[in-house]
Amino acid sequence: MGKVITIANQKGGVGKTTTAVNLAACIAAAEKRTLLVDADPQANATSGVGIEGLSAGKSTYEVIVGGMSAAEAIQQTQMPYLSIIPSHIDLVGAEVELVHVEDRDRKLKAALDPIRGTFDFIFVDCPPSLGLLTLNALAAADSVLIPVQCEYYALEGLGQLLNTINMVKKQLNEQLDIEGVLLTMYDSRLRLSNQIVEEVKKYFGEKVFKSIVTRNVRLSEAPSFGKPIILYDAVSMGTRNYMELAQEVLTKNNHRITN
Repeated sequence: MGKVITIANQKGGVGKTTTAVNLAACIAAAEKRTLLVDADPQANATSGVGIEGLSAGKSTYEVIVGGMSAAEAIQQTQMPYLSIIPSHIDLVGAEVELVHVEDRDRKLKAALDPIRGTFDFIFVDCPPSLGLLTLNALAAADSVLIPVQCEYYALEGLGQLLNTINMVKKQLNEQLDIEGVLLTMYDSRLRLSNQIVEEVKKYFGEKVFKSIVTRNVRLSEAPSFGKPIILYDAVSMGTRNYMELAQEVLTKNNHRITN
């Protein structure tokens, strides 16, 4: 049974989609059957794995709003073990369209449950908000991975996210756990970066991943080429960071790492 990990933080620009795309790609590189679900109307995870100009018809929107089976919406990416349910700008309307729908918070869970056995890992990329799409992603998940950038306002809004996670645990998904907190955009030259690392570790303790994602130009360039970092520049620091994170996630979830 595949594990569903939602990657969430309502703050924009924290490396959420970068993490969703590159962690999924690195897990797939370890020959684990991996599905990336793009639940963000901006569709950056979709273009980040090389799927461009998607016409409406088979996307997360149809799965959540239109009742399409998740299996029907899955597309193969350029990596053998990595599939995606792509997003489309139509998803912007989902929150309004679902307002009066029964069980509107569990639409994604209902769609993903039948295909969990097909994959080892399912990663869900959320929009930068705590709206209905993020609630769906949290309700569908076994755990949530929280990226936190090593910048001044890093911890601002985290309390709100943790309140939302606790509310989801009480009302929608009592099994929801925190997979881990990932520090991103780290710059070892800056004293501030090191202060944020200490502060986040103080706040979250053992939940903080040992792997840290450093600022990396190649990592920033990769999305414009429609490639995860492992395909764009296999020897870059970004690749090394996300491969280390993938190993942590695999080890934590008792998956043997293939060489």
